[in-house]
Amino acid sequence: MTDTAVRQIIDIEGNPRPEGARIVWFEGVGGRRLRACMAPATVETPRGTCLVCPGRTEFIEKYFEVARELQDKGFAVLILDWPGQGLSERLLDDPQKGHIDRFETFMGALSNGLGAFEELPRPYVSLAHSMGGAIALAAIGQKLVEVKAAAFCAPMWGLPLGRVQRYFIWAMRVMGRSNDFAMKPGPPERFEENLVTHDEGRWMVNKTLTDTAPELSLGPVTWGWLGASLDIFERISAPATLSSIDIPVFVASAAEEKLVDNRAHAQVAGLLPDCEHITVEDAMHEILMEKDDKRAEFWAGFDRMLARAGV
Repeated sequence: MTDTAVRQIIDIEGNPRPEGARIVWFEGVGGRRLRACMAPATVETPRGTCLVCPGRTEFIEKYFEVARELQDKGFAVLILDWPGQGLSERLLDDPQKGHIDRFETFMGALSNGLGAFEELPRPYVSLAHSMGGAIALAAIGQKLVEVKAAAFCAPMWGLPLGRVQRYFIWAMRVMGRSNDFAMKPGPPERFEENLVTHDEGRWMVNKTLTDTAPELSLGPVTWGWLGASLDIFERISAPATLSSIDIPVFVASAAEEKLVDNRAHAQVAGLLPDCEHITVEDAMHEILMEKDDKRAEFWAGFDRMLARAGV
């Protein structure tokens, strides 16, 4: 594990760093250089460490507000840039391609990232959004990470794809086109067209970050990413895997979801031994980037989960 003297946090007005935040680079699967942010607890006796697992296209700086709130709750915070995202090493020559070979690459990054921070206070709890929810659930189910409680915000446990679309994904992989875009990049998104939040201020923070540092941005997914996602969905939905996850779990679905399949949330939650599942009304996909009252519903459920876990 090596710190870098080069400034590697993107700062913009209105998005202050968590107190004491520092960037550490570590080695992922295949020797890739990956970025992590550690923010210490701001209380004398920490409650533990919260592992923040972002979604697809996301990066450390987008979760500064969440990290500050977790510090206020007494936690140290660890956030990762997944392989191929943020400022972590990209996986293909075209840095805009949202690609992964298999989700084990993501899971290895999570395991290696934790191993790079032995000084983190215990116990661990996790907070995972969207694609990060698939990674975290798989890693917990396979005992790659040990957490006392796990929260999921609009987790990507399924995608709204029909049988024909699934066959086409399989065919493109067989034809050797895994590294190709599954859809062409479009024009820059406007707030009025966005599918993730009603909160323009938080949406603008993310846009300003990628405008300030375009290297943070990521384009559409590849056929390989879609295929790897279908593979991991099959694994994480296995009843034997889910029934073995005996920690308190909290799942929040967005009522106005347009990106992931909410039906998978109910199916997975129903097989977990200790799970509270809520739907946040009038919320879009990024509940933690939504308006304050919607975010408050998530945090209330998060706190109930911690109480069940005795953390």
